[in-house]
Amino acid sequence: MPTPLFNARWADRHLIEFSERIARLNVSFPRVLPQEINKVGSKVKTQIIRTLRQQTGLKRDVIVKAIGRPRRAYPGHLSYEMVTRGGFIRLKYLSPQETKTGVVARPFGKRKLYPGTFMKGGAFPNRKDVPFFKGHVWRRIGNGRDRITQVRSGVRIPDEMISGITLERFEQIAAPMLKKRIEVVLNKLVP
Repeated sequence: MPTPLFNARWADRHLIEFSERIARLNVSFPRVLPQEINKVGSKVKTQIIRTLRQQTGLKRDVIVKAIGRPRRAYPGHLSYEMVTRGGFIRLKYLSPQETKTGVVARPFGKRKLYPGTFMKGGAFPNRKDVPFFKGHVWRRIGNGRDRITQVRSGVRIPDEMISGITLERFEQIAAPMLKKRIEVVLNKLVP
C-alpha cells in the first residue's frame, strides 16, 4: 500500500497577504524567514509526537525514530517537512503481555487480545524466554509447530500522522503560530 501524502501549506492561504513585504525581507534578510519556519516546525513536531503517542499507543522513542529528522527550511527553500514511512507496527512495540489465551497488547491505546499468539516457549505456567523470539509476538501458520510468523497491529504511523487528533492538533497550532511569528518579524524588519 503506497504511503499517503499530506502537504499542509501555510503559504497557500496566508502568503498573498504578506507577499510584497516577504519579498523585501528575503532580499534584505534571507535567513530570517527560514529560521522562523524551522522554529515553528520544531514546536509543531513536538506536538505531533505527543498526540501520536495518545493516538497510537506507541512509546515516544518509537515515534521519534519513525519520524526521523525533518527536512528543514533554508534560504530558497521555505518549507519544513516531516517525512515518515513504514508499515504496520509489530505488537512488540505496543506493550504486549502474554496470557494463557494469547497476547494482550495496546494498539491505539486500548487493550486488545490476540488469541492464539505467544511470546515465550514451553507449557504454562513455566514459560521460558526464547532468544530467537527477541520479544516479538508470534502466531503459528497452519497446523505445523515449526511455521510461525510475527504478528502486526493495525497501527501505521504514516496513516496516523494525517488523521484523527494529530491532524486536528496540527491544524490548530501550525498556521496560527507561523502567521503570528511572521507578522512579528515583518513588523520589526520590514515595517
